[in-house]
Amino acid sequence: MTQQGVRWTADQVLALAPDAASRKAGSKLGAAGPWSEAGWADEGTVWGLCKGSGSKPYQTIVDIADAAGPAYKCTCPSRKFPCKHALGLLLLWAADDAVVPRGQPPEWAGQWTTGRRRRAEEKKATDGSGAPSGSADPEAARRRAERRAERVTAGAVELEQRLADLLRGGLATAEQSGYGLWEETAARMVDAQAQGLAGRIRELGAIPATGPGWPVRLLEECALLHLLGQGWLRRERLPDGLAATVRSRMGLPTSADGPPLRDRWLVLAQYDTTDPRLTTRRIWLHGTDSHRTVLLLSYGAAGRAPEQALPVGLALDAEVSAYSGAGQPRVALGEQFAPAAPSAVRPPGTTTSQAVARYGDALRDDPWLESVPVTLDRVVPAPDGDSWQLADADEDAALPLTPAARSRPGLWRLVALSGGAPVRVFGECGHQGFTPLTAWPEGPGDAVALC
Repeated sequence: MTQQGVRWTADQVLALAPDAASRKAGSKLGAAGPWSEAGWADEGTVWGLCKGSGSKPYQTIVDIADAAGPAYKCTCPSRKFPCKHALGLLLLWAADDAVVPRGQPPEWAGQWTTGRRRRAEEKKATDGSGAPSGSADPEAARRRAERRAERVTAGAVELEQRLADLLRGGLATAEQSGYGLWEETAARMVDAQAQGLAGRIRELGAIPATGPGWPVRLLEECALLHLLGQGWLRRERLPDGLAATVRSRMGLPTSADGPPLRDRWLVLAQYDTTDPRLTTRRIWLHGTDSHRTVLLLSYGAAGRAPEQALPVGLALDAEVSAYSGAGQPRVALGEQFAPAAPSAVRPPGTTTSQAVARYGDALRDDPWLESVPVTLDRVVPAPDGDSWQLADADEDAALPLTPAARSRPGLWRLVALSGGAPVRVFGECGHQGFTPLTAWPEGPGDAVALC
């Protein structure tokens, strides 16, 4: 929402839902019936009272001006963020100016908004002034880092031995041993504080079940693991950028120490990946002036969505700072200078052949890179036997879709949006193909999220 009162679309609101059940329940509350005393203010808040099963209505308020995405407060007992009432209120605000008019927030809404923004300013002031004297001991921190490096080195040496044993015994033993062998090895890497290695090792256990050609895929992954282990053991000889990439891939913490870059950042895509331990949210941003495409990562405990949320199609005037590492797109979101607002800007596109070349160039800086962000211009989704591909409308070239993309409902949204005509598509291009995340029609039209 901007100070001129530009409202979000229903798709942008529903993109905030933590799960399908919340999306369905929130949609039912996106009508005027249960709501009263609803309104919104230019400063970036939406509020309303929603009738529930009790005698008192639920007080619901959303702060859309928060730099990390909308913040929510509701007196209902739900532990989901946003709850169905917050989603319903935003849907109502997006659709009906008469039911949710501009106005001054009631006392209960104003107190919450004022309080949380005051705390945010206090935290910003504290962070800017540095840690209190004596709270950090540089010498103790150095010793901790050295001890951790020793444990990671021990883990890398052990991994090298296990890979040698696997190749000596033959790749067929991996299928016979099952997943347990890799889980045990991954657990040892966690003990060695090399979580990055642990994650890649766990993925090895699933490869023998991926169908014909799995030995080749397993050998490729083993080679990348060997390269990473050797990179760590010889990190002192590497260029600074590549050494930082190795540390990051091993799982050591890195910091966003790059200089702040202010731009108007278009939200290209947002999606979650989950495992038994963690939910990871990826948000791709494109700088309309810098032409940089960057990645925000946020995390939530298993079964809970991360709090940071930025729906596709919004743009925010903000600063970002890059994390260390050669060619790394990850950034941290810094100061935001205006609330996020819908934008008709689209990222510039490229061809499928140029996208493949871009991925190849990126591998020089990061050999373990799974994919790079790319926007394809004038491509047409087309069947390719039992698979699908994105074919260039203006040249004889195409990119296959990844297996993951072919199994998602977003593929059919893309096909319906295209209708056989060229579209612009943002996604991730890697060694398995292209994963479409967002698309735009060739003519006027809003972004369509595909994930």
